[in-house]
Amino acid sequence: MTKDAVVAVINEKNPAAQEILKTGIKRKTFVDIYINGTVKTWGQAIGNPEIKQEIHVYTRSDAAGAPEVWAKYLGKKQEALKGTGVYGDPGLLAAVQKDSLGLGYNNYNYAFDMKTGLPVPGVKIISFDLNENGIIDPDEDISTKDKTVAAIKKGVFPHPPARVELFVTRGKPKGITSEFIRWVLTDGQKYVDEVGYIELSRDYLDGELKKLE
Repeated sequence: MTKDAVVAVINEKNPAAQEILKTGIKRKTFVDIYINGTVKTWGQAIGNPEIKQEIHVYTRSDAAGAPEVWAKYLGKKQEALKGTGVYGDPGLLAAVQKDSLGLGYNNYNYAFDMKTGLPVPGVKIISFDLNENGIIDPDEDISTKDKTVAAIKKGVFPHPPARVELFVTRGKPKGITSEFIRWVLTDGQKYVDEVGYIELSRDYLDGELKKLE
């Protein structure tokens, strides 16, 4: 019915913020932070040994889709994620907002202000250095909502942590249930962006509509 995505967030006062926003972080580095626990300082994360401050890693304490898809991006399940557990998307975001050395992850519709398209006050979004060339190329830049949506639609943003959201029914949907799903896949799509999700392509949506026939 739609897409959303999980993004990594840092405090805007992070001592390495300017470098991180230019270089992004490689998947392997996220693995070494969240799974292996071998990258412990912000200097290690960006290859600058002069920065000694520790990374304060935060994760979700509750079982949910966001930590599961973040763990899947790192090749594991939620239980493997290291860090201080915090309940809920708002709680995890607040922990990073209060901690200049904090690192967390959030569904993108929590990390961005849906009206301004900018990160919510107190945080910055880390772009993925997908080709590992040490800089954030224009199509890798997810510093704003619009850039994140564009990267997801282009298929540049990694899947996971981008993901398709589904309706699940017991048997083939009928009656008002079928009509509601049909509305979501057609007229309802115009509301997707304003509530923080990403519209699927018309071809994809048409394929889903055929399942209702």
